[in-house]
Amino acid sequence: MEFNKIFAAILVAGIIASLTGFISHKLVHPHALPENAYKIEGVADNAGGGPVVVAKAEPVLALLANADIAKGEQSAKVCATCHSFVKGGANAIGPGLWDVVNHDKGAHAGFAYSDALKNMDGTWSYASLNKFLWKPKAYVEGTKMNFVGLKKPEDRANVIAYLRTLSDSPAGLPSAAQIDAENAELAPPAADAPAAEEAAAAPAPAAH
Repeated sequence: MEFNKIFAAILVAGIIASLTGFISHKLVHPHALPENAYKIEGVADNAGGGPVVVAKAEPVLALLANADIAKGEQSAKVCATCHSFVKGGANAIGPGLWDVVNHDKGAHAGFAYSDALKNMDGTWSYASLNKFLWKPKAYVEGTKMNFVGLKKPEDRANVIAYLRTLSDSPAGLPSAAQIDAENAELAPPAADAPAAEEAAAAPAPAAH
């Protein structure tokens, strides 16, 4: 008799649990969140099913003429643990940064660069410094540099303006053509770009 009571109690408990799960499933329906609960750096929300937009540095060349060199020097102090800023300074964890503007990439004498940087063509132009300072690992995949980057355009402009002064013959400021080229490359897509593309592709109305 005692065993029957225990068995009956277990059976009733199982039935109640099953009914509870069934009812809760009917009452509560899972649904997709309208946006990611956790923002992943560099990836835009794609809840609407549109193309994913990868984040990139904002243009800064137009800011260089009026950048605050003193603030740039202050911001660059975080780099002093790895880099030298003086002429003839020894390489440290990172290469010396004297005369870095328009210097060939991966070519500072005596420094052991990563293969990724050694194999890069071109110079450290204002535009490439902007993209590198925004996020080094995004600009040079495989770089050994662990700096997370400067996210504010004004901060990057100030630092680049300061780096420009580290030379016996500082490079000239960006030309209007260089500023326009950077704006064209890095400007965010217009919010109504898809609509504009559809309108352009639509047949023209017949003339009356």
